[in-house]
Amino acid sequence: MGLCERCKKAQATFHLTNIDRSGNKAERHLCDRCAGEEGLVQSGKPAVDVDEILQSFIAASKSGGAELSNLVCDQCGISYVEFRNQGLLGCPNDYDAFKEPLTRLLERTHGATHHEGKTPKSLGLPRKPQQDLRRLKRQLDEAVAGEDYERAAQLRDRIRELENA
Repeated sequence: MGLCERCKKAQATFHLTNIDRSGNKAERHLCDRCAGEEGLVQSGKPAVDVDEILQSFIAASKSGGAELSNLVCDQCGISYVEFRNQGLLGCPNDYDAFKEPLTRLLERTHGATHHEGKTPKSLGLPRKPQQDLRRLKRQLDEAVAGEDYERAAQLRDRIRELENA
């Protein structure tokens, strides 16, 4: 295992891993005494009780499942559980009847609840500025990575124009 990285005397028995939003990982290895002095453990037990967190998570997921199994469309009679098993809604009213779980499902699956993809050219609709911004930002990243700073500056200026419009 190794020595405590704080006091460098006792055996490290407390291991903490922090992962930031960028995915960078930082590890710390401390002995019980140093972990206590830093407030990571209290009276010989961790400040965060993993068993307690897991039990509350399990209880919440069970109760959430019970709530979802009770959701039924009053027009077509399909339940949310049937929708999840079949993958098909029964009628247009299901979007309202299952609004909350459908919203969570769409966010988890697609990362958004509104369409952000391409629009067929045959519809003749104008391009949305968000689409142009995404494309320009992707091109800007590529220009910077390729060290084409003149092109990057042009793209940066075009992005600013669209954001301020």
